Amino acid sequence: MREVFADLHVHIGRSENGKPIKITAAKSLNFANIAKECADRKGIQIVGIIDCASPYVLEDIENFLKTGEAYEIEDGGIIYKDKVCILLGSEVETSEVSRDGKCGAAHNVCFFPHLSDIKAFSKEMSNHIKNITLSTQRSNISGYELIDIVEKYNGILIPAHCFTPFKSYYGNCVDKMKDIFKEKFNKIFAIELGLSADTYLADMISELENKTFVTNSDAHSLPKIAREYNKMMVEDISFKEVVKALKNEDNRKVLCNYGLDPKLGKYHRTFCDNCNQLIETKEPVAVCPYCGSNKVTFGVFDRIELIKDKKESKSPTNRPPYIYQVPLTFIPGLGAKTIDKLLNVFGTEMDILHKLSIDDIESVVGEKVANTIISAREGNIKIQAGGGGVYGKLTAS
Repeated sequence: MREVFADLHVHIGRSENGKPIKITAAKSLNFANIAKECADRKGIQIVGIIDCASPYVLEDIENFLKTGEAYEIEDGGIIYKDKVCILLGSEVETSEVSRDGKCGAAHNVCFFPHLSDIKAFSKEMSNHIKNITLSTQRSNISGYELIDIVEKYNGILIPAHCFTPFKSYYGNCVDKMKDIFKEKFNKIFAIELGLSADTYLADMISELENKTFVTNSDAHSLPKIAREYNKMMVEDISFKEVVKALKNEDNRKVLCNYGLDPKLGKYHRTFCDNCNQLIETKEPVAVCPYCGSNKVTFGVFDRIELIKDKKESKSPTNRPPYIYQVPLTFIPGLGAKTIDKLLNVFGTEMDILHKLSIDDIESVVGEKVANTIISAREGNIKIQAGGGGVYGKLTAS
């Protein structure tokens, strides 16, 4: 058995020949570059790329396999340079009836063991999505219907960033996810928390007690890969082993969730879209206390306060710890060139965040930045909460 780091939500910005996949993602974010970034700079052993159902990306994958740098394995996944297992995924936006009777939308990340499986899934989903070449396009089916299609092609479905105010089950659809999946809810064995939530907040909801929590980056650029990630115990790196870990089977498990303090997330607290004020009232409010407008974007913290059915957060005994982790890109005074310098000297970001001494770090970036990195590692940081699409900020205390 071995411990590995896994980030199961990474987008593709463009295909190898420049075709748009995720419009809002970086052009450098393609299949091959993601594999190289995880192997050489991030130190991530398992990565889920969730735009692989695009025919343009499927073509890139086939060409990448022809280079000999990567190969498919029987237990599912593509192995790159014997360092990284790439899980072939698709993020699908489903159409739901929201709690107010209007049309809601939710994102789901779906993973498949083999290239042939996701090819078949892509072909079928082209009947439900107008433009299958682009990332996360709206489908005309619900999560209740989608899970059957995913299972038809040997896949798994994980509700994505399920508390965020836009495009999520709890955020803009329902108070209880079981209302969507009904008798199929037991087929959902893992949910993605999203950048603005953590285990403490999610465990205020009783229907999630037997679900595994995962923390992923939802990266739209190469540097954002592994801003949140998971440590897993597995026999080897493959689709089959990841599924076992998510199901907590045969001693495979998620050991830790590493994520941002929710206050750093860009939708943690409610935000007034009229006067651009962050609203940090004790009780959730639907009307801005500053200007009286009802044009507010509900924060994750406030949404959970409204829908929770427990008086206090209580995790099941097998719930792994959630460890607050601050990626290098969030450290004040640490720019891209300095991050490159650190990586060139010490290897991967995982080593810098978890292993290196303050003296080692200080030898490259100086005392002030080194102290901030260590303070972030130890949780000794002050945070200005995020909201309304703006990330929170931190300073060393």
